[in-house]
Amino acid sequence: MSDDYSMFAIFRPHPNKDLAKIAEEHLQRDLGPEDRAKLRKAASKVSTHATLGSLIGLGLGVALAWKIRSYRVALFNRLRAAEKPVEVVFSNGRREPVPDLEQFLQPTGWGDVATFAAFSVGGLFLGGETGFLTGAASATRTITRDPESRQRIEDAFRKFRADVLRRELSRLESNDRNSSTWEKLKSQASGLASSLRG
Repeated sequence: MSDDYSMFAIFRPHPNKDLAKIAEEHLQRDLGPEDRAKLRKAASKVSTHATLGSLIGLGLGVALAWKIRSYRVALFNRLRAAEKPVEVVFSNGRREPVPDLEQFLQPTGWGDVATFAAFSVGGLFLGGETGFLTGAASATRTITRDPESRQRIEDAFRKFRADVLRRELSRLESNDRNSSTWEKLKSQASGLASSLRG
């Protein structure tokens, strides 16, 4: 496995270093220092809100799981202490024993692990997504507060997108020119395969 790949998204490198380089060039060339600072501040707001939301969601998930676990244990203790029927008597006089289901209702360690895991992951997800949304809203307000700065940022982004599209177009055109070479290689390989079979 490659050293520059991780299964966790947070540890992965930028997926396209060429795009990151183009973006950095446009940041330096098309925006002034105050606009760059505003963009960095907006990005840090999104990150901060998402991190705080994730931590709060995780904490609330663990607290809710603890509460549910304590309710489940209390309910089991009440059921165990309550008087239970031992048998059922039918109208024709037949008697049937009632099975003891206490062993199936008893809280287990694996049930506790599953409860804590489910509520923790759910809280982490909901808190993180909520934090991301509030951070994005806060970042948007930061960027759009000054109309002139907003226009400069939008223009720089438009130029960046145009540059990326131009590079993608030139890459696709070079692939079209190389496709004839690919066809030659395929025909040579099929000729070689047929000569080996014959």
